[in-house]
Amino acid sequence: MKFSSLRQCVNFLEKQGELVTIRQPVDPNLEMAEITRQVFDTNGPAILFANVMNTKFPAVSNLFGTWERTLKIFEPQLASVKALVDIKSDPGLAVRSLRKTSKALPALLHALPVKTSNPKVLENKCDIRDLPMIKCWPEDGGAFILLPQVFSKDPAKPSVFTSNLGMYRIQISGNDYDPGKEIGLHYQLHRGIGNHHQKALEKNQALRVSIFIGGPPAHTLAAVMPLPEGIPEIAFAGALSGRNFRYANKDRHFISADADFCITGILVPAKTKKEGPFGDHLGYYSLAHDYPYLKVESVYHRPGAIFPFTVVGRPPQEDSNFGRLIHKITRSAIQDSIPGVTAVNAVDDAGVHPLLLVKAHERYVPYEKRMPRELLTHAARVMGTGQLSLAKYLLICAHEDNPDLDVTDEKAFFIHMLEHIDFESDLHFFTKTTMDTLDYSTRDINHGSKLVIAAAGEKKRTLGFDFPQSFSLPNEFFHPKIVAPGMVVLEGPAFKTYSQGKVQINQLKKHLQTQTGLESLPLFVVADDAGFVAKSFSNFLWVTFLRSNPSHDIYGVNEKTLFKHWGCTPPLIIDARIKPFHADPLVSDPKVAEKVKSMGKKGGPLFGII
Repeated sequence: MKFSSLRQCVNFLEKQGELVTIRQPVDPNLEMAEITRQVFDTNGPAILFANVMNTKFPAVSNLFGTWERTLKIFEPQLASVKALVDIKSDPGLAVRSLRKTSKALPALLHALPVKTSNPKVLENKCDIRDLPMIKCWPEDGGAFILLPQVFSKDPAKPSVFTSNLGMYRIQISGNDYDPGKEIGLHYQLHRGIGNHHQKALEKNQALRVSIFIGGPPAHTLAAVMPLPEGIPEIAFAGALSGRNFRYANKDRHFISADADFCITGILVPAKTKKEGPFGDHLGYYSLAHDYPYLKVESVYHRPGAIFPFTVVGRPPQEDSNFGRLIHKITRSAIQDSIPGVTAVNAVDDAGVHPLLLVKAHERYVPYEKRMPRELLTHAARVMGTGQLSLAKYLLICAHEDNPDLDVTDEKAFFIHMLEHIDFESDLHFFTKTTMDTLDYSTRDINHGSKLVIAAAGEKKRTLGFDFPQSFSLPNEFFHPKIVAPGMVVLEGPAFKTYSQGKVQINQLKKHLQTQTGLESLPLFVVADDAGFVAKSFSNFLWVTFLRSNPSHDIYGVNEKTLFKHWGCTPPLIIDARIKPFHADPLVSDPKVAEKVKSMGKKGGPLFGII
């Protein structure tokens, strides 16, 4: 379907039986988010909240809560955009395949933004405090806008073609913000608006920012697309919606004509205020830190405006389907921008950014025994490409060793890697480097380490499913469990300090060094709850790669440094215990959760859904 508004999309989903309307009053403080989570967990419909407390505006959530519904919303434009991306990745396709070219033409024609007059979004004004004040998790610092499209222009070249449209969380209540007049803007170091902000600071100018909420669903997706610099997201929004992005100007601010709401403001130069905490997509709270904030000038809304929102938390959540759709659209573009790479998976279960699985060609010196050489070149390119640069762990293997290996089958990929790694030569650390802002596995925000593990060549070991009969553990370590072939999790004492933790892990290393028959178990993970970690491979990925900092938390039997290169003999040990400085995991308010469950009883608005 081609949607010119969010209302049109909501009506379409209702006709498709993909929408439930809740008419009883609902509280935006925790209750709406809990309803969304519980409905999402059952693969339920989109939810229209017709009666939100303390606001006149209805709200909608879970629009993209299932993969099938996501495809319904974006087809058939999806095929046209995919063809356009394919042609950009391989321009020869335009000549070789007229069918591909004809598919791409509609997307190309709709990519050009169109200026319009008297847009509906400018017909009404309200106050920030009139919006639904949605708070998702008990320790959140206030209410947030959860599907914002944040627009800014390059101060040096202020054009729609040098603009940025990004999705950065917006805090609209709480902390020290002047109520109704100031709102927080959280963006990470690599984000496009950061470049615009820096240029504005260099010119000693305030940066004008517009925040769009709602509008055609394609506009929301465009705000999270990892597009190359120089390609405006509003062009992509038009291509995907099958309708040119319509805009207007008001008081020197850029306005999305099709949005449901538009907030205009000035990014206060060189000043910050505390933003957060916020329950984030890694499954933990991102804590309160100093971030820029906007002085609000105006809040506009169209007649019959609907306020869309999502809820993030430990994956999978609704945003997981965004990631899946982005991967579907950009697969060929990634291969084009990083020649030699054949597949990439930013692992959703590990919070997306902390863990990348990559396949790439290993063709250097083909007459010698294959080993990771070209793979390291590819890894460097991956670590320097857009949002892929946020990766903390990058596991890369040679395509030639198993062309059929699927990077989205995480367990199979780990088995392949552990079968082929040479632990003395294949681990490459980056220390004291920039980290994902949302990763709290280190003491200092934005600072940490990365690890590239590159494996190529002959299979070096066969993985096992069982412990050897003589297997034992030292004091303070217990409950060993095999999560998957070759992968062991065990419990250790509570982590207090790194000096004490190192002594404890060294005790484990020395003990394992005396054990026989561990050749088939090359990876040990130390955790706080082995039963939880071993319950699913998803739990294993989430705990192992979110609770560890490579430079500090990786050990190995017989570890040594040779000419500044670290290596060991297996097993490799990852200390994934909770550290005192880690952020708290997200837990629902039990009373609110119980209240929402009662809505699923007979006669309740969610009966038959949850």
